Amino acid sequence: MKALTFAAAFLTATAASASGTLTVYAPDYFTSEWGPGPKIEELFEAQCDCDLQWRPGDLLPRILLEGARTEADVVIGLNTDVTKQARESGLFAPHGVDLAPLTLPIDWTDEVFLPFNYGHTAFVYDTTRVANPPASFAALLEAPDDLRLVIQDPRSSISGLALVLWVRAVFGDEAQEAWAKLAPKIVTVTRGWSESYGLFTDGEADMVLSYTTSPAYHIIAEGDETKKAAIFPEGHYFMVELAAKLAGTDNPELADQFMAFILSEDFQSMIATGNWSIPAALPKDKWPEGFQQLDLPEKVLFYSEDEAAGLRDEAIEAWRSALSQ
Repeated sequence: MKALTFAAAFLTATAASASGTLTVYAPDYFTSEWGPGPKIEELFEAQCDCDLQWRPGDLLPRILLEGARTEADVVIGLNTDVTKQARESGLFAPHGVDLAPLTLPIDWTDEVFLPFNYGHTAFVYDTTRVANPPASFAALLEAPDDLRLVIQDPRSSISGLALVLWVRAVFGDEAQEAWAKLAPKIVTVTRGWSESYGLFTDGEADMVLSYTTSPAYHIIAEGDETKKAAIFPEGHYFMVELAAKLAGTDNPELADQFMAFILSEDFQSMIATGNWSIPAALPKDKWPEGFQQLDLPEKVLFYSEDEAAGLRDEAIEAWRSALSQ
C-alpha cells in the first residue's frame, strides 16, 4: 500500500512538473475574489495545461529587493509612474507581443511593458449634491470654497501623484497658484484612494479624486446613475496599468504564453467589471453597457516616464507648499 501511495504521489508530482507552474506577482485587488484574477487564472490554466499561482502584495519594491533571486515569472499591475525605475533595474525582458490589438487613446510602442487596462484621473461627483458641476478645471478653481473636495496624497498614492502631474500638465508654471485656489475646497487628503472614495460615498465630500471609470461600478453593480465624472476640456491625465516578463524567469515559454494571453479577448473581457478600468485591447462596442454610458475626455494628457520622473518632485512640492499655507 505504501509503495502504491508513493508511486501515485510521484506520478502526480511528475505530471505537475511537466505541465509547469507560472508565478505571477500582482496587487491584492487584482487577485481578490472580486477582482479579475480568479477568472483569469481559470481561463489561462484551461489553455496552458499549467498551474498559475498568484503572489499578491507589493510589486516593484519586492522585485527590486529580491533581484535575480525572485520567484516571479511575470509581474502585472505596474504603472507608468514606476516604469523608469523598473526598466533601469535590468530585471525585465522584452514582452514580444504584437501591439496591433491595442485600443489605447495614445500610441504605445514599449517593448518591455505591456498595457492591460487604462483610465483617466477625474473628479467624480454626486448629482444629488452637485447640480452644476464645474465645466472645466479652471472653473473648478473658481468654484465657491464651500465645494468640498477629497483627494489623495501624491507621496503615498498613485492617483494622488497623477493629480499633481495633471495640475502641472494643465497649468504649467502656474501650478502652485492653481493649488492655492484649490486648497480651501480640499477638506481631507487621504493616504490612498479607498479612504477618499469611502468618505465621498458616505456624503462627507461633494467631489472626490478618482477615475472616469468609477461611475461604471455604481451603474453596473448598484443600478445607481447619480455618480458622474466631471469632464474638463483642458484634458485628463491618462493612467495605464502594465505587465512585464522577468528576464530571469525559469519558465520563459509559459511567461510568453501568458503575456500573449493578456491581449486576448478572453483576458480583456474580464477587465472592465473585474478591475473597473477600460480594457487596453477591446473595441468600445464590446465594452459592457455601463462602460458605454461613461463620459470620457476628448483630450488625453500624458507624460513619458522620463518626463514624469523629472517633474515629480517639483509637482509634489507645488502641492505641498500651497496646502501648507
